[in-house]
Amino acid sequence: MAEYVISPPSIPTLPVIGESAVFPVHRIYCVGRNYADHAIEMGHDPSKEPPFFFQKNPDTLVRDGATAAYPKGTNDLHHEIELVVALKSGGSDIAARDALDHVYGYAVGLDLTRRDLQAELKKMGRSWEPAKAFEDAAPCSALVPASRIGHPAAGRIFLNVNGALKQQGDLNQMIWKVPEVIATLSTLFTLAPGDLIFTGTPAGVGHIARGDRLEGGVDGVGTLDIRFA
Repeated sequence: MAEYVISPPSIPTLPVIGESAVFPVHRIYCVGRNYADHAIEMGHDPSKEPPFFFQKNPDTLVRDGATAAYPKGTNDLHHEIELVVALKSGGSDIAARDALDHVYGYAVGLDLTRRDLQAELKKMGRSWEPAKAFEDAAPCSALVPASRIGHPAAGRIFLNVNGALKQQGDLNQMIWKVPEVIATLSTLFTLAPGDLIFTGTPAGVGHIARGDRLEGGVDGVGTLDIRFA
């Protein structure tokens, strides 16, 4: 058994509904602008873009019911409610027709964004990581296995901030569906068991203040409840 010069970090995990065992998280991938109305509100033409991806670190996960730390270095933190896909197996160059065979289950997630930093990074043509991969940047609900709910392709996705509805859409509005997302992502990375994929957000993204409570969900999948310190 290997000895370490420092204590190794623990493996980030998510609970699984109906199971005592937890799901170990390997990587977190996110899909940008995957709902047409959100692409439009961000100033882009959804008919002209192939899917594109960025990453968050696994240790940025925050479990349902927790209080997330409001991040440093921003005056404009934004919420983005998303369906999350959890993989049980992976590989490269996965065919879209086979993609759902690799899915363990689904969850509800928030892709938190330091929007003011993102805007500056875009202007400079630089990587988005400072805007996307900060501490507590990826709140996520417990997973529900696909063996229990199937593979949702339609259903309401929504987010309330302090009880007021801010985001609402339907999974059927995704430009790139889950099988296509997995297939395309696997041409760029070797996907692995434990990978999470945040699949994009509907319109209505907006500002979060300290003390806000965010309650969101995806019909047939679950809910997520997070407060901000």
